[in-house]
Amino acid sequence: MESKGSVSAEPKTRLRAALAVAGIGLTSLGHYLTPPEFLLWHNVFQRLYYLPIVYSAITFGMRGGLAAAALSALCYIPHIVITWSGWAAYSANQYAEVILFFLVAAVTGILADRSHRREQELRRVYRELESSFEQLRRADRLSALGQLSAALAHEIRNPLAAVEGAAEILAQPTTPPEMRQEFLGIVRKECSRLNRLLGDLLDFARPRSPERRPTEAARIFENVVALTRHAAEKNGVRIRSEIAGGMPALVADPEQLTQVLLNLAINAVQAMPHGGELTLSAAPENGGISIRVRDQGVGIPEEDLDRVFDPFFTTKSDGTGLGLSVAHRIVTQHGGTIHAARNPEGGMTFTVWLPLEAS
Repeated sequence: MESKGSVSAEPKTRLRAALAVAGIGLTSLGHYLTPPEFLLWHNVFQRLYYLPIVYSAITFGMRGGLAAAALSALCYIPHIVITWSGWAAYSANQYAEVILFFLVAAVTGILADRSHRREQELRRVYRELESSFEQLRRADRLSALGQLSAALAHEIRNPLAAVEGAAEILAQPTTPPEMRQEFLGIVRKECSRLNRLLGDLLDFARPRSPERRPTEAARIFENVVALTRHAAEKNGVRIRSEIAGGMPALVADPEQLTQVLLNLAINAVQAMPHGGELTLSAAPENGGISIRVRDQGVGIPEEDLDRVFDPFFTTKSDGTGLGLSVAHRIVTQHGGTIHAARNPEGGMTFTVWLPLEAS
């Protein structure tokens, strides 16, 4: 069965062949209609044969070039016999020109065939590379799915084990009332942890598209500070906002940006259990806005910086490891970037860059 590509290529091939034949026909017509005394024009027409010959050789290879040379010779030789038979020296020159038709066709065709073979080889190599890359991408997706499943199983197993152990103790009739309350608290805590894990997993697996509208960075900062204040006061953390003057508005989803910065701010507060300062700053940069969340906490080890946005990676004992992954996805959906860096004096700075307009 003929492929769609070959069906669509056949009319193009016929059109190219028709152009070459038309070129030879028009050149020959010019020869036959031009009186012999216009020798200059005959020389011009004689050279014009090379255009369809070279075109055919480049398009169809050496066989196409030789076919065009043969057709040109068949059209031109009768003209030599009829018009220049009395001019022996000139007619000999014309026959020599016919030989050059075939030489030019052969040389051009050989070069064109070599180029075509090289192009086909490159296409074959490209297809093989593309196939190899697709296999690598498939293997990478399967590997990521395996890691995700293993991490999820690990995260769920721990709370379930705690709930199971607490349930066994609660089932014993001899358990004192105060111990029952303690283990009921454990059950509630672990159920809440599982619920938070599933919520983060759903945010990660099924993120909604941003609902973009003009958004002021100052308003986002106000919401984040208000939502973080209680946890910050509990840990003795001071929150400071720094917004450059004349800040333009972003075209972004304010709820999603609040989610990103709130996640970063809560992580910063939790990294400073003995107090410190959390700084939220925003300033124009590179045609967009850079937002920095800087803390004075314990920081993240250098060897873990490349993994902080990986799903289920966390340095906290009770963390789900999905918050930064969700933040990374939201920022990427907005056409921005996010990265983490260690501060020289200790702590971390997370930088979010966002374009002013929707990308």
